[in-house]
Amino acid sequence: MQLHIVLVAPARPENVGAAARAMKTMGFTSLRIVDSEAHLQPAARWVAHGAGDIIDSVQTFPTLELALTDVDFTIATTARSRARFHYYCTPQQLTEQLLERQAWIQQAALVFGREDSGLTNEELELADLLTGVPMITDYPSLNLGQSVMVYCYQLAELMSVKAPQEHLVDAGQLKALRRRGEALLENLEVADDQKLRDWFHQRLGVLQQRDIVMLHTLLHDIEKKLMN
Repeated sequence: MQLHIVLVAPARPENVGAAARAMKTMGFTSLRIVDSEAHLQPAARWVAHGAGDIIDSVQTFPTLELALTDVDFTIATTARSRARFHYYCTPQQLTEQLLERQAWIQQAALVFGREDSGLTNEELELADLLTGVPMITDYPSLNLGQSVMVYCYQLAELMSVKAPQEHLVDAGQLKALRRRGEALLENLEVADDQKLRDWFHQRLGVLQQRDIVMLHTLLHDIEKKLMN
């Protein structure tokens, strides 16, 4: 599994440098930046300190949606108080989720929001799963560089785990299931129920591969019945 670290509109080059250094320390190499040129400022390279190769190979995109075009599974970081969706996991739980998906997800992305305002609701909707760092205080105190380090440290185990090739399946199954689910909500005329749609999308993010296969089968039977 290739895990891309995605920073959305970072304002401070020092934070980009700190993120690159954290990635390099823990074995991650792919950094994507959305709507920002902070990585081009000298301060980013100064703070990166030995992770200049990650700064040099940064991929840039105008929008988060474009940064995720080739991604099979997206995780977005957010504060629990801002999460519109009910389900989200801690960094430790996220490791378990990704280890289970190691066999059938080729490209994954971990998205970090703006230093001052995080990710918008529209950007959160692009994610398959939400995650956040539990903290004692109500006000989040981790800056962007620290957050990237926490996750890179926790997820470093993924870098040494190889997927069992005999169990590889089509990584597009999750996206296909999402599309089929949306179509079913439309056919049932309940697509306007935002709470139901949010619940459906976020629960899909925690399904295991065998559950996705079974849900595809169930949706097929429902679709067939609706056509009769």
